[in-house]
Amino acid sequence: MAADRSYAYGAAAGLLGDLLLGDPRRGHPVAAFGRAAAAVEDALWHDHRGWGALHTTVCAGGAVALGALAARVVRPSPAASVALTAAAAWAVVGGTSLAREAQAVGAALTAGDIEAARARLPHLCGRDPQALDADGIARAVVESVAENTSDAVVGALVWGAAAGVPGLLGFRAVNTLDAMVGHKSPRHRRFGWASARLDDVAGWPGARLTAVLAAAAGPDPRGAVRAWRADARRHPSPNAGPVEASFAGALGVRLGGTLSYGGRVEHRPVLNGGAGRAVQVPDIGRAVRLSRRVGLLALGTTVAARLLVNGLKGRGK
Repeated sequence: MAADRSYAYGAAAGLLGDLLLGDPRRGHPVAAFGRAAAAVEDALWHDHRGWGALHTTVCAGGAVALGALAARVVRPSPAASVALTAAAAWAVVGGTSLAREAQAVGAALTAGDIEAARARLPHLCGRDPQALDADGIARAVVESVAENTSDAVVGALVWGAAAGVPGLLGFRAVNTLDAMVGHKSPRHRRFGWASARLDDVAGWPGARLTAVLAAAAGPDPRGAVRAWRADARRHPSPNAGPVEASFAGALGVRLGGTLSYGGRVEHRPVLNGGAGRAVQVPDIGRAVRLSRRVGLLALGTTVAARLLVNGLKGRGK
């Protein structure tokens, strides 16, 4: 039970650190992992799924092993265990940076400076900003806030509760690998297959919890559940679908539709199309506030679940 309390205190401290400090401007641990993963890619790259699976195993497995070793070293000291968990949680959770980037785009749009908004949008997502008007940029931001609430906050907390520091680091490693090689570019169509599939698996529980919490914390719980049930399965991503649909229903807006990535146009299903309205610039702030509530609820939910499950296991012994 002491380990569970150490995790609870550390996870709360790490999330508080993210709220107060955000990500460091330089020397971010995730960026260091990205550089290491890129070096491994350069050494292993072949246009083959097997080599991509090896890349995923080396990089994600290395992150998990590092977390397990560090946790083992500090295990005798509760204070050191709390500090390690706090540092790991702060390093992998990115809710504050997500909110800041979204608000920066929203501020530019509110000021009527669409060129500044277009210049800032790539910090959030890979859309082609030049093809978007103000409302299109706002929709892209809301979609990115929804999806990254799961990827950058809730998913990490879920795996942290399940596996401690190795879970925190492993989830962020998998999510980072998917962003680096999991897309369908000619170079990564085969090589990145394993990273993309592993990210789908690792993100599954966090995405469903995010959708549930968005419904619970949003202004229209029934609308969120209705949109989730009706539209989530139509989204090409098994994890972004429930999250974006739930956010759309909770906020009363329409998400999805036509978008452009790297010059490639996609026509995605509209989420909450029957009941929602078009996204407007003020909806960015509403989405950020919902994302923050979801993150805080996720911390409480995952910590409580860890304490409950391990408490039941202890009684059964």
